[in-house]
Amino acid sequence: MKRLLMASATAAAIMFSGQAFAEGVAVQIDPTQRQTIKQHVVKEKVPAVKVKERLRVGTTLPSDVELRDVPADWGPSVSRYKYVYTDTGVHFVDPTSRQVIYDID
Repeated sequence: MKRLLMASATAAAIMFSGQAFAEGVAVQIDPTQRQTIKQHVVKEKVPAVKVKERLRVGTTLPSDVELRDVPADWGPSVSRYKYVYTDTGVHFVDPTSRQVIYDID
């Protein structure tokens, strides 16, 4: 019985760590796409949001921070996310959890 429980726990740990790893690499942004994103922020004069702490991957944004829609020309790898622009760069955010999932400085 103990072996079965240990095997189940090990399998669950492997499954969930693989899922977390897959989510962590879901965003693929090539150099051309980075340039397109940076040019959009400058051209559209996107206002920088002021936040109390430096944003990094894993940070959860407060509900008062407005998330912006990702333009279609930024590519399919980021289309399901929202973004926020700060003085440190563009940060892609999962709109359901409000967690930063990718940074472009």
